[in-house]
Amino acid sequence: MIGRLNHVAIAVPDLAAGVQTYAQTLGAKVSEPQSLPEHGVKVVFVELPNTKIELLEVLGEDSPIAPFLEKNPSGGIHHVCYEVNDILAARDQMIKEGARVLGGGEPKIGAHGKPVLFLHPKDFCGTLVELEQV
Repeated sequence: MIGRLNHVAIAVPDLAAGVQTYAQTLGAKVSEPQSLPEHGVKVVFVELPNTKIELLEVLGEDSPIAPFLEKNPSGGIHHVCYEVNDILAARDQMIKEGARVLGGGEPKIGAHGKPVLFLHPKDFCGTLVELEQV
């Protein structure tokens, strides 16, 4: 069921500084910022030959990454995203296996314009997992 690693998401306190680090210091290609108010984040994607890094910044008072940044003020790895062919079948399989799907279990449209779901970190070795339909 699980496909390739789509991206690793890093929460940052300052998106512009994160972009500078990846674009100027590391010489990476970085996308334009994208605001996702329905997810409470502003994002950019760092393009790598084999995957992407997503930099996330708080957007709005109810941002789900705000508590993470309060605990980790310098930022840090927030989640990993794996591709799946069928998000609803993946969700149903996760529930059958006892995993907790966050947010009521209904997919939302993510930064790539595709359906996504998040899985509880306590069910995946302490790591928040995002599934994205490809």
